[in-house]
Amino acid sequence: MTSVITLLTDYGLEDGFVGSCHGVIVGIAPQARIIDVCHLVPAGDIRRGAAILAQTLPYLPDGVHVAAVDPATAGARRSVVVEAGTRVFVGPDNGLLSWALMAAGGARAAYELSNRELFLNPVSPAFPGRDIYAPVAARLCAGHKPEDVGPEVPLDRLLSLPVPKARLGEGAADGEVLSLDRYGNVQLSVTGEDLASIGVHVGDTLAVSMGRRQMTIPLRDTFAAVPPGGLVAFVDSAGRITFAVRSGDAAERLGLPPGAHVRVARGADL
Repeated sequence: MTSVITLLTDYGLEDGFVGSCHGVIVGIAPQARIIDVCHLVPAGDIRRGAAILAQTLPYLPDGVHVAAVDPATAGARRSVVVEAGTRVFVGPDNGLLSWALMAAGGARAAYELSNRELFLNPVSPAFPGRDIYAPVAARLCAGHKPEDVGPEVPLDRLLSLPVPKARLGEGAADGEVLSLDRYGNVQLSVTGEDLASIGVHVGDTLAVSMGRRQMTIPLRDTFAAVPPGGLVAFVDSAGRITFAVRSGDAAERLGLPPGAHVRVARGADL
């Protein structure tokens, strides 16, 4: 098994939660190399955590990928280990892992985390990341097999988030707000390739419809291509269309929550 363990949580950095997870892992598997993907996922925001994990995954080495974001009552959610491609995922069965599993080539086996011999003792119901996910990931890194963690779970019983997609036609692309980042940038499910397929390219102006509101937004290489305070669209590092305000907050200005419908087209073609 690989020596790489990655961590994604909503634990923040103000407390010792992340440090204790590191300590548990190293105590069991001293050879482990730990990569902190993100610990600033908004509290309980499964969709944001899923997007970060899936979009980061192509740049991470094969390993055991631990994700802990769950607004459910502590201990109320089934936890799983899932094999996908050449990777192993550990976390709650709440959809958090689903987009990353697709990015890894699709789940091929899943197991319920129930073998308490692999957990810390005692287990706090309030901290599965430290007491269950971290030690299980470390033991997988140290040589345990995924099937050691508990009974197999049918793949069609794993919870999945709806897959964000874009619908193309009539010179426009219909999509949704995929996520909002800490800068207030608004990422859409529409990709740069989607826009190119309907004849929209960098340098054009987008006609954007958000419910009853309509506006035009320049499509540029980067947010730096507009003056401070200017609204701009660009293809972000994940290949998706993103709205930003240079030195400002596009999410606040546009009032677009995750899941909101957005239609984009070229100029006045909307």
